[in-house]
Amino acid sequence: MTSLGTGLERVRSWLRAHPLAFDAGLAAAVLVCMIVGAFADPRSRHDALPAFGQEAPGLPSVGLMALGAGALVLRRRNPLAVLVFTAAVSVTELLANDAVSPAAMSAVVALYTVASRTDRHTTWRVGLATMATLTVAAMVSGPTPWYTQENLGIFAWTGMASAAGDAVRSRRAFVDAIRERAERAERTREEEARRRVAEERLRIARDLHDVVAHHIALVNVQAGVASHVMDKRPDQAKEALAHVREASRSALNELRATVGLLRQSGDPAAPTEPAPGLALLDELVGTFRHAGLPVEVAHGDAVSRLPAAVDLAAYRIIQEALTNVRKHAGPGAKAEVSVVRVGPTVEVTVLDDGTGTGEPADGSGHGLLGMRERVTALGGTLTAAPRHGGGFRTQAILPVKARTGEDT
Repeated sequence: MTSLGTGLERVRSWLRAHPLAFDAGLAAAVLVCMIVGAFADPRSRHDALPAFGQEAPGLPSVGLMALGAGALVLRRRNPLAVLVFTAAVSVTELLANDAVSPAAMSAVVALYTVASRTDRHTTWRVGLATMATLTVAAMVSGPTPWYTQENLGIFAWTGMASAAGDAVRSRRAFVDAIRERAERAERTREEEARRRVAEERLRIARDLHDVVAHHIALVNVQAGVASHVMDKRPDQAKEALAHVREASRSALNELRATVGLLRQSGDPAAPTEPAPGLALLDELVGTFRHAGLPVEVAHGDAVSRLPAAVDLAAYRIIQEALTNVRKHAGPGAKAEVSVVRVGPTVEVTVLDDGTGTGEPADGSGHGLLGMRERVTALGGTLTAAPRHGGGFRTQAILPVKARTGEDT
């Protein structure tokens, strides 16, 4: 059974690839059926079935049948023209003989082709015209009364051809629509997967930038201090180096936690430490104070109950803003940090009174871009601009419930 099914599938595939060969075979089969039908005498009323062999078709009749069948070879290329030609051949055969012509079979096949390859409006319009033409020709030319079953048989066959072709066309359109929806759904799934991957890569890139920029900036400052006082004040140099060691250890721990998100199943267990948040704000500010940046902090108790996404975003924004102050505000600058819950939002503000711009002079840094992406992802707004009178101001307004699906 398997080999038989495989053979049939190969035949169907070959016929789909060579439609002209299929139509030629169909035309030959229709011609054989018409010639066999021409030997039948439907007027033999003494039998239950028509009598065969009582009369043979003439050469002109066989020629018309061959013309009608031969036209079916081109039925896919120009179905309407083939229908008109086969209908004309059928009418000619009906008018030339005193019996119902088998040549009408070619018109029936052509009408089915038109119905299956055009729209429904064309099917009904052309089908009714074909049925009326062939039926009237049979009623007018036949020796029997107009209401006999031979005449009505042409009406029935042409009607069934129209209905069958319309049904095939509707099913084909339905299958194509299902296939198109499936392909569209597959493309949508692939696009959604690519979008999620891009968003995840961007989020990880922001985290890595925030971690590395913050700690490397502190290491750079403390290393500079140690190098400056190494000869004259070794105790202070040792303290600065201790801060370098602590900052590097913190950077490694945060990098390990971030890269742990990329682990695959079966890899060693990722770190289980919670993501940093405002609960660690004092420790974060302490690292900047040890680096020589005076920082004042003001926040209320409500900020300790923020959703995880908002809590992490607020922490990273403060971290990046203070890093920018330390790198770009100039010597002797001071910073102020405030985190205030205002209704359904939390406002995070970082101010400094330095002489710098609060951002790289060439505009090539990614710190402000990363902050803005974080805030936008939560549905908030970010403002970062120089202050009147000097200094820089960074303020983020984060909706507590926006896009996180969490509540306080």
